[in-house]
Amino acid sequence: MSAEPCGPASWPADGVLPTEPVGSLPRPAGLQRAVLDAEIGQLPAAELRAEQDRAVRDTLARFEATGSPIISDGEQRRQSFASYPLGDGGADGDVREGPVFAVFADGHHRVIPSLARGPFRYRAWAADDVRAARELTTVPLKQAVISPSMLSLMVPEDGLGDYSRAEFLDDVVAGCAEDIRRCFSAGAARVSIDFTEGRLALRRDLRAPWAGPEALGGFIELFNRVLSELAPEERAAVGVHTCPGNDNDSVHSADVDYAELIPELLQIEAGYFLVQAASEPEPDRVARLVGTQLRARAAAGAPVPRVLVGVTNPTSPKLETAEQVRDQLVRAARFIPPELLGSTDDCGFSPYLIDEKPRHGSPDFARDVAFAKIAARVRGTELAARELSGAPA
Repeated sequence: MSAEPCGPASWPADGVLPTEPVGSLPRPAGLQRAVLDAEIGQLPAAELRAEQDRAVRDTLARFEATGSPIISDGEQRRQSFASYPLGDGGADGDVREGPVFAVFADGHHRVIPSLARGPFRYRAWAADDVRAARELTTVPLKQAVISPSMLSLMVPEDGLGDYSRAEFLDDVVAGCAEDIRRCFSAGAARVSIDFTEGRLALRRDLRAPWAGPEALGGFIELFNRVLSELAPEERAAVGVHTCPGNDNDSVHSADVDYAELIPELLQIEAGYFLVQAASEPEPDRVARLVGTQLRARAAAGAPVPRVLVGVTNPTSPKLETAEQVRDQLVRAARFIPPELLGSTDDCGFSPYLIDEKPRHGSPDFARDVAFAKIAARVRGTELAARELSGAPA
């Protein structure tokens, strides 16, 4: 099955609430073992590619079965959401392990890959995943990409010798914009930029030396530099996703108050936003904070973006029902106009490939749970749209 590239997609007609995934899905345990075996030379590259191909085909088939109007390959070929531009870890020692990115609530941490020397160049593109998936499905595809802010953490403030920090950031902006353009050219209907570091930037944690409120302004400036490189129709189909992280069923910044982040987040000139909410203590408060900012933007004559609120919690194996999804969206519509509202998952289900999913018991069970949650999101969003339009259930 194949389809021609379609480029940026328009939003649904009035009365239909859009719904889409964030990006990643748990990789099968067999794929995780294959990657580890390949890293120590116990599995040929061809066999690893065959395992990845099986995971992608299974992902697309199961995604289609949920009824989702837009799907993805769940990042089955990626080591992590943050490292794919560096290819397989770099060549000739020009990529090394960098500082701590985040310390999660369960105590584990992740680090940032760093350049050992410049210049920065993409060695792999998210569009490669889009192109491969486009040959396997006719359903519209969504692709998640790395943020310029995450990439900005890969070089120290004083640069790398003759390669200055300013030159590095110019290369980051150019690479990120090209990454997005290539995704649309390969057939992505929408692209979202992962911005988990946005909320984390406001967390005062000495263990993550890059973080601090002063970092957020620089991050937003980088986003807007990238978005300014895109054509208007591309920018309208680019989203920005925020969440408190999800790795090994744990989070890194859920203690940061959204009231600090949301006014800053909406300064990014994206077409839409995906905002974690279901796992918040008060999901309705998230909608209220967003709605306040949207009204302020409208009053000031500024563009007002669409916001997809998270209605499923990927860190928990407990299934949301379609009725719970419906009810959350109907309540959210008290604060966010229905014509600007939609739904998503709180976060990618597994942003890092090697993920034991301890609260779920196994990656394979977590994978089953993820598709069940997506099906509930799709059905619940349909129910909410009917209720908000006054149509019979």
